[in-house]
Amino acid sequence: MHVAENRGLVVERERAPVSGVVTRGAATMLGMDAAAAPWVLHVDLDQFIAAVEVLRRPELAGRPVIVGGRGDPTERAVVATASYEAREYGATSGMPLRLAARKVPGAVLLPVDAAAYNEASDGVMATLRRLEVVVEVLGWDEAFLGVETADPEAFARHVQAAVLQATDLHCSVGIGDNKIRAKIATGFGKPRGVFRLTRANWLAVMGDRPTIDLWGVGSKVSKRLAALDITTVHELAAVSQETLVGEFGPRMGLWYGQLGKGIGSTTVDDTPWVARGHSRETTYQQNLTRRDQVLEAVRLLAEQAFQDTVAEGRPVTRVTLKVRYAPFFTQSKARKLPAPTSEREAVVAAALALVERLDPGREIRLLGVRAEMQMPEDGDPAERTPIRGRL
Repeated sequence: MHVAENRGLVVERERAPVSGVVTRGAATMLGMDAAAAPWVLHVDLDQFIAAVEVLRRPELAGRPVIVGGRGDPTERAVVATASYEAREYGATSGMPLRLAARKVPGAVLLPVDAAAYNEASDGVMATLRRLEVVVEVLGWDEAFLGVETADPEAFARHVQAAVLQATDLHCSVGIGDNKIRAKIATGFGKPRGVFRLTRANWLAVMGDRPTIDLWGVGSKVSKRLAALDITTVHELAAVSQETLVGEFGPRMGLWYGQLGKGIGSTTVDDTPWVARGHSRETTYQQNLTRRDQVLEAVRLLAEQAFQDTVAEGRPVTRVTLKVRYAPFFTQSKARKLPAPTSEREAVVAAALALVERLDPGREIRLLGVRAEMQMPEDGDPAERTPIRGRL
């Protein structure tokens, strides 16, 4: 790997991908030969949760389906996913369920069934691994593949056919010369399509698009970029490194500069994710208005988060308290522990101490506690991005 060290951040230079290799049998089937080149493919299941629900209830096909919470719009919950039919009316993931129900006439509201989605996801990932390529799982509904082929579009169609045959689920595939471009390419292929995004067409496709369209740039970062007169991907790619480092610091400044150019890792890695911590959070149907309510809620969440770390066998080093005030303002408070600890009460006490830093008198609709753990002695063998886990 060709890298340059700059103040602690590994900056990867563009190079040919080095990823998973297709076996001789699969290569013959797909007509691959010595001209094959390495590619990164990003596989993203279309409207995954809604699609799983429609498979279980075929009568819902073509109807606006919204999945979230317990499926009750009178309760506080957010949309886990919405079918394409529901999205046409403006329903989106993360939207309050009550608002989505009002937006979508005739919406079918369903509760979240995590067990069913886990089972469906396991089936998809098993199918991808049977293609005998390296599979890096990103979540329930997406994964990177490393493949060598002379025709990545043909292999992408092969992936789609294999997933559909095995699971009855449709997917879109982004083709790239690195992970960043493959991930972004998938959005242009949805639904059920294939799209290639590489160094050759990066600025032609992305140059005039707003920076928020980049994987890893959210609303807050895009606003900070806009304050620097950087509103498009082309402008981000052209801005000086010094400008970005001055605004975001040496680590993230370099990272955003690479994003603007579409530069990213080319290595597809199936190394298991090493968890940094465990979180528990709850949205309350009635706002918490008393301090004793908040303390009891935080104690319970901290105990649950700590218990999740026990199975990891690593001590807790940092505790974070997340709060969402009514009506919908969210912030977090964090505390590094004096020393790593495996004691439940030490973690709980740290979380309770953070309650003192909350705004007094404000009603609370959500609380969350995260317990971050000490990393193993050998660290995490996989490359990670500064902002989204894996690079």
